Parts: sequence; structure tokens; C-alpha cells
Amino acid sequence: MATTAYIGIGANLGDPLGQVNTAIAALATLAETSLLATSSAYRSAAIGALGADSQPDYVNAVACIRTLLDPRALLEGLLEIESRHGRFRSFTNAPRTLDLDLLLFGDRRIDEPGLCVPHPRMHLRRFVLDPLLEIDSNLSIPGLGPVARLATATLDQAVERLGPTRPAAPPS
Repeated sequence: MATTAYIGIGANLGDPLGQVNTAIAALATLAETSLLATSSAYRSAAIGALGADSQPDYVNAVACIRTLLDPRALLEGLLEIESRHGRFRSFTNAPRTLDLDLLLFGDRRIDEPGLCVPHPRMHLRRFVLDPLLEIDSNLSIPGLGPVARLATATLDQAVERLGPTRPAAPPS
């Protein structure tokens, strides 16, 4: 049975907007998966990272997909896309060429090693909540409630809407 899932997309190295756009195109090529919608791109400062003050700003977006993949297989597909975009993990919250987070997988709640859905910090991040609201203003996070209500607690976070995303050919 197909499941609707939401993927957080972010980058702050190289050409962040270009990386976000090629990641969106790559999501559309995942096996047994269709791309349903994408948010605009948003710019925000790095947060929660060692040296966050000196990191470049992030460009973020959210994609909505419909997939027949199970959550673990979807996560593996996301990690492969990150790898093709030159992602490597030097330390927690390090600058990155691409970050893909499985935010929501239907209404499932999953807590396994390496896989936690809903994403554990998504409700605290305006750069996630604003794009989610753009795609579906009635969306709820299982166990936490309506995204619209949760977003009101993040209004103090500086986020700039850059405009529509434009999926581009992914790197080979």
C-alpha cells in the first residue's frame, strides 16, 4: 500500500539552491515513488552546530512523495542521494552539500536505531514547518498536533522565502 511521506531537504555548501533542486529531481527517480509536491526554497542560518555562526546559510525545502517503499528502504534511498551529492559526515550538524531527512511517513511513529519518524526536531524548526504548511496547511505531526499550531512557537526564527524550487537533473 502506498504511503505519503515528507522529506526535508537542506544544503549550505557549494550551490545550496542547486543542490536542493537536484535533490528534488532525484527524489522523483526513487523506485516505486512519485513526487507529489514541493515547497518553495527557504533560507535560514545554521543552528545547533559547532561553529554555526561561521557556517554559510542553509537553503531548505520540503518534498511530498507517495511511495510503496517501507520506511527503512526509503531512508536508504535518501542516503544514496546524499552520497551522490557528495555528502559526508565529519561531525554532528557539520556543513553539508545535501541533507535529506525523512520527516513524516504517513501517520506512523517509528523509533529504531538510525530511524526516528516523525523527525525528532522538526516541530522546533521554522525552516521545516513553513515549507510543510505551504504544501498542506492542514497537516498534523503524529503525537504533536497540527503543524499550523506548532509553527506559531517558531515565529522568532529568521527564515526567508526565496521562491519556487525548480527541480534540475541530478548528478550521475
